[in-house]
Amino acid sequence: MLITNDYLAEQKRLHLNPNYGVASLSFAPIVKQIIKQYAPTSLTDYGAGKCNLQKALGEVRNYQPYDPAFPEYGPAKPAELVCCIDVLEHIEPECLDDVLDDLKRITMGLGFFSIHTGPAGKTLSDGRNAHIIQQPAKWWLPKLCERFNIHQLQEHSYCGKGFWVIASVPVEFSPDTARLAA
Repeated sequence: MLITNDYLAEQKRLHLNPNYGVASLSFAPIVKQIIKQYAPTSLTDYGAGKCNLQKALGEVRNYQPYDPAFPEYGPAKPAELVCCIDVLEHIEPECLDDVLDDLKRITMGLGFFSIHTGPAGKTLSDGRNAHIIQQPAKWWLPKLCERFNIHQLQEHSYCGKGFWVIASVPVEFSPDTARLAA
């Protein structure tokens, strides 16, 4: 399960705030560099919100937003570049493994994932901080490394304390692919 119904309703409420979901604006220059270097033919913005990443990037080939709070975007689609910016710390803990597995499923090339490790400036309607997972990089990295090869990790302070990674899905060898590689 990627999100519970109650939390989906909460996210829809939060997205009514024009200042909710703006972190991708700060990370757009890094994403632009990745696009320039690797020239992906598709980009999935996982947790796209109001599509601020697309607005900041300008023209992007095959931009595919995904956000359960915006059902009109449709399901998450595989892409050569998957960006998940300031999203994972908002995921319900019981759904985190499924969300990370979903990111792995759609990452056909590189993933750019930023994670805020401290509190957000916004709260949920029940009084909890909007960053419901506030854990350091050493907590996140084993979860990411179970699913991805980490090519680069960088601490950041764009939107508070956190880090970002550039990652890819490991190639899994089977007896058939091992014979082909030989």
